[in-house]
Amino acid sequence: MTSAFDALRALLNQTSGLALDAEKAYLAESRLQPMMQRLDLPDLDALVTRLLSGGHADLVREVVDAMTTNETFFFRDRVPFDNFRKIILPNLLEARKDVRRIRIWCAACSTGQEPYSLAMLLDEDAQKLAGWHVEILATDLSYNAVNAAREGLYSQFEVQRGLPISLLLRYFRQEGERWRINEHLCSRIRFEVFNLLADYADLGRFDVIFCRNVLIYFDVPTKRSVLDKMARMIAPDGYLVMGAAETVVGLTNAFTPHEEHRSINVPRTASTPARGVPLRLVAG
Repeated sequence: MTSAFDALRALLNQTSGLALDAEKAYLAESRLQPMMQRLDLPDLDALVTRLLSGGHADLVREVVDAMTTNETFFFRDRVPFDNFRKIILPNLLEARKDVRRIRIWCAACSTGQEPYSLAMLLDEDAQKLAGWHVEILATDLSYNAVNAAREGLYSQFEVQRGLPISLLLRYFRQEGERWRINEHLCSRIRFEVFNLLADYADLGRFDVIFCRNVLIYFDVPTKRSVLDKMARMIAPDGYLVMGAAETVVGLTNAFTPHEEHRSINVPRTASTPARGVPLRLVAG
């Protein structure tokens, strides 16, 4: 059992960056049990043997999906969304007024609540954004999560988590016991499956990257690699938004955190102080 679990940990780390603690064998057993039953495999050892035998890419993907944590909800932790509306977006509207184009990447979108929350904020500011092209790319490692995000259909429990009733009534329609987000918001987001261990070159340049609550599942070398790759894909005056429990400190010199506004990080340039830069706060 121990050797099988260690082999599974190594496979997960190699294919997805997930760093599963050595004490989490029970978690693997629990999450993979339905799969083992469906495949008529007696235990984890048999599943890992099949995974390592080659030619089972779909099964590996299914295992990664099962082991991926997709905990999320609308406007999660609220502060990053307030910072986006009050600080990041106004600054970008000023900085990009000549090109009138903004690109946003939600790098671990899970089942879509984060990019849809951003799309709602942008729609609320539609008057300011008239004539602008704002693109949201939302990616996740999990095929199941991305498919759910594309569908945009949420349970009563999911829409009650963080979503104000006014936005529920404005942007969703009820279908039986579930709620479907409207087509206008869906059309503003491109959902794709993407592995953060992959090459980022084809993604293009971004003005804002939301990478929240995913690096906590990676080991230090993987965190550094992801952050350094993101630094190459973000505009020199762009913004990296991370989770409340995450930091760039001690991981990369490519970004520096802002001293006052939690979750905001900016690319470090020759003119960027090591301990943060002032950001213009716009009331509203």
